[in-house]
Amino acid sequence: MVELFPHQKEAIPKLSSGKILWGGVGTGKSLTVLAYYMEKEFPADIYVITTAKKRDSLEWEGEAAKFGISTDPRFSPQGVKIVIDSWNNVSKYEDVEDAFFIFDEQRVTGNGAWVKSFKKIAKYNRWVLLSATPGDTWMDYIPVFVANGFYKNSTEFKREHVVYAPYSRYPKVMRYTGTATLEKYRNIVLVEMPFVKHTERHLRYLHVDHDKQLFKKVYLERWNPYTNQPHANAAEMFYTMRRCVNSDPSRIEQIRELLKTHPKLIVFYNFDYELDMLRELCDEVEVAEWNGHRKQPIPNAKSWVFLVQYQSGAEGWNCIETDAMVFYSLTYSYKNFEQAQGRIDRLNTPFKDLYYYVLVSNSIIDRAVRDALKDKKLFNERTWLEENPEFGIDLLNGLMGV
Repeated sequence: MVELFPHQKEAIPKLSSGKILWGGVGTGKSLTVLAYYMEKEFPADIYVITTAKKRDSLEWEGEAAKFGISTDPRFSPQGVKIVIDSWNNVSKYEDVEDAFFIFDEQRVTGNGAWVKSFKKIAKYNRWVLLSATPGDTWMDYIPVFVANGFYKNSTEFKREHVVYAPYSRYPKVMRYTGTATLEKYRNIVLVEMPFVKHTERHLRYLHVDHDKQLFKKVYLERWNPYTNQPHANAAEMFYTMRRCVNSDPSRIEQIRELLKTHPKLIVFYNFDYELDMLRELCDEVEVAEWNGHRKQPIPNAKSWVFLVQYQSGAEGWNCIETDAMVFYSLTYSYKNFEQAQGRIDRLNTPFKDLYYYVLVSNSIIDRAVRDALKDKKLFNERTWLEENPEFGIDLLNGLMGV
């Protein structure tokens, strides 16, 4: 018998095919959707589309086993089959019919290959999406709204609800119309799992230094000191500004200080040059990595540092062995920032107080990204330049390739 928390039990009667199970990171969405399956969708075969890390960790196999379901149909009730694979392979299942699909850590936004596969699968199967952050904008809901039959396609959605800025050089949404209808549809598809956590998050911004003279050369003189050439475009300039501030040795020193009070630290970072600096810690403490180069398990030691690249590891894994996390550099994505925090904020963590340390310099780039994250927004370079013309109209026009 699988024991569920009250918030999980309350969600099950509200679920049906075509819904998004919306719960914060660590609320137990996997067990909830499997309990729903046993009650309403059994004995259809199960297909779980998740992150590669979650697939490789066998986490879903462990959750399914609690209900007696195995990847080997011989050992499952009524020969039920469960297949667990990553989003990278979702197109392999476009011809499956009459099954139950669980789309974990949902990726159905935009109009890319994953969305096209999702639409084909949704047409001939029953399905539920799991998400901690279901949508930043109304555009993010288009694939789910179309799959539910609210609109024929994205073109119809945009024609009815999207007003684009008239003089923008690229498609930029100015506002949405008919938002009452959109709210109605969102309320239909979202099944929320609110619950009272036993944990408390403590988010602390720690000041670090940066080379001010070098930074002035980067953004005032438009010079890339790493290539010894002028910036080719604005994207390069933003990257160079970030490299300038993120490479300051004060960041590593701050990690060393934090290890004195938190001997087990998860450290999120963006770029390989940061990783090279962080690897200096290997001589002082046990270090493991999760990124595009290495996929190592969390160390089994009294003191360790686990280095995680945002894009590779902001979601799809959990750790209840530490109460602390460091954001070595800032991500542009609030979604990644929030998802990353959830890696240690789990229902079964033994810690009540969780500590998140954000390293921030007083540079203009760090302050801008920090403010966007505080406002729970995605930082966009082009938008920021448009909103701050004093930064340089040449960047907006010439360096943007206009």
